[in-house]
Amino acid sequence: QMQLVESGGGLVQAGGSLRLSCAASGRTITNWITAWFRQAPGKAREFVGAIDRSGGIEMNTDSVKGRFTISRDNANNTMYLQMNDRKPEGTAVYDCAARYMPDVSGNSMEYELWGQGTQVTVSS
Repeated sequence: QMQLVESGGGLVQAGGSLRLSCAASGRTITNWITAWFRQAPGKAREFVGAIDRSGGIEMNTDSVKGRFTISRDNANNTMYLQMNDRKPEGTAVYDCAARYMPDVSGNSMEYELWGQGTQVTVSS
């Protein structure tokens, strides 16, 4: 079955950049909706963005579009999250997820597969 493994988290200073990876195995990533979520301490899980089967990208808000970009390397079966100009409020566990459906959803409850999560800490 499909499995997801995140990597690339760590400590970054405010204003810095970081790229997270979500490597899929067992299935072809382009057959799935894949998405990034994040959960800050004491906060609800938040939808960051997703890539659909054809490569279309959907982000949660206009403000997020200015600081986050999602890409996918089909040959390596990997999705990426590029995060620029990080701020302390970006400190969170970032997690990738997948669902075998044609449409993107921003609701974490509608995703059936999850990676282990990767911690991102932004220092002030």
